[in-house]
Parts: sequence; structure tokens; C-alpha cells
Amino acid sequence: MNELENNLSLKEKILRNIDHNARLTAAELAVMLGVSEEEVSAAICEMEADHTICGYTTLINWEKVDNENITALIEVKVTPQRGQGFDVIAERIYKFSEVEAVYLMSGGFDLTVIIKGKSMREVAGFVSAKLAPMEAVLSTATHFVLKKYKEHGIAMEAEQKDERMLVTP
Repeated sequence: MNELENNLSLKEKILRNIDHNARLTAAELAVMLGVSEEEVSAAICEMEADHTICGYTTLINWEKVDNENITALIEVKVTPQRGQGFDVIAERIYKFSEVEAVYLMSGGFDLTVIIKGKSMREVAGFVSAKLAPMEAVLSTATHFVLKKYKEHGIAMEAEQKDERMLVTP
């Protein structure tokens, strides 16, 4: 273990491990971290209860499946609400079922909204019928994801093996 890992709490060590592989069992984590399975289970339960761990997901390469979903990133400029900043408008946006994520940004726009739809038309319909008409929304700019190479730190394709022969003089 390096010095950083030595200084991490048990909870932080668990989080770092399950962030890379949520399928690790409490028993596997206990062995990896040199603690009891009960300690790991208790720490995980505590982190689920206080929403440090908000859920467990599976990363799927949808290009491998006969599925025509499209992902869009929408830049949104908004007027912050007096006394509440961006939180109220962000909450209104993330409650739409189409919305995968909402991030407060620095720079030229305020929020990034990530949505999935069946087509560009469906995404455009969401923006024009639900997002743009919101009173606090000043403008939007929609960008469509053409291909995902890496997501959540994981390459979406197996690395290509170079099968050329090495030729040396």
C-alpha cells in the first residue's frame, strides 16, 4: 500500500474499490482491506443510509446491443433563483425521467444536462417542450454523443492488439 492508501479511512478504501467494481462482495473487500466482513458490511450499510453510496449501476456498451438510444449533452444557461441559487432549477430539471444527470458548471453556461432518447427528434422534443420553456432557462445548446470511447474510467471497447510483426534492421 502507498502512503495515500495508508491514510484513507475504511470507508474511503471501500468506496475506492467499489467505484471500480461494484460487484465486489463484503467478504472480498474484507480480504482486500485486511478487516472483518462485518466491519465492511456495517460501513457499507452506514454509507447507504447517509447517501454516501447512492446506488449501484452497471456500465453497458449499448452499441453492442440492437438499441438505437442516443445520448445528448445540453448546455443550459439559467437565471439563478434568489436565495436558492441553481438548486431549485436543477432539481426541477433532474426530476424529468429523460434526464440521466445534471451538473452545475463553471464557464460559459450554468448547467450540463445529460439525457437519453430514442432519436434526435425525441431529444429535440424534450428540449423544446420541457426544458426551454422553463421560466428560469435563458438558452440551451444541444450536443449529441456520436461514440463513447471511455465512460466511468472504463474503455468501452477492448484494446486493439497490434498484430504486425516487428521488423528490426
